[in-house]
Amino acid sequence: MNDLNVRDFADYYGITEDVATGSSNGCLAAYLIKYRYFGTEKINMHVGQGDEINRHSLIHIEAEVIESKINVCVGGKIESIASGK
Repeated sequence: MNDLNVRDFADYYGITEDVATGSSNGCLAAYLIKYRYFGTEKINMHVGQGDEINRHSLIHIEAEVIESKINVCVGGKIESIASGK
């Protein structure tokens, strides 16, 4: 079950929609903590991404304030569909 559902569009890079984006979800986690979106200085959430294009991804984000600094962790499991060399 998702706590949030997000979408990531990157037309500038030729990506119509990304199905799982750790970097943008990490930024989202930091933003939610910095602006106390949920009224707390700590979050632990599951974020769904890619559902709208039938490529479901589940990303785990954690963030908290420690000694006035925002610490962020992002994780999840992937299914590899391509490789580069």
